[in-house]
Amino acid sequence: MSKRFKPKFNVKKGDSVVIITGDDKDVKKPRKVLEVFPDEARVLIEGANIITRHTKPSAQNTKGGLVKKEASIHISNVKLWDAKKSEAAKVKRTRENGKLIRVSKKSGDTI
Repeated sequence: MSKRFKPKFNVKKGDSVVIITGDDKDVKKPRKVLEVFPDEARVLIEGANIITRHTKPSAQNTKGGLVKKEASIHISNVKLWDAKKSEAAKVKRTRENGKLIRVSKKSGDTI
């Protein structure tokens, strides 16, 4: 991704989002964002895109074996969840008291 024009994303860590495309698509089930990777334009979502890692035994994990964990998905595949309307919503940014706040376009509430 270009360093010169770094994109700004409306998704932050701890937000509730829905997955709108892909294998884990479910537009009625909100999920929590665990981490955002702005340089790669990807997000890590709780319980989505589960992968299986084959691990060798080590000092921390003496058994080794198969470990299931979440992998990141592209940020364009998620939409913020509007709790008031109970559906996915687009977000706009407005300036209030000198601070940028995120506002849902459907309900008009701040996120």
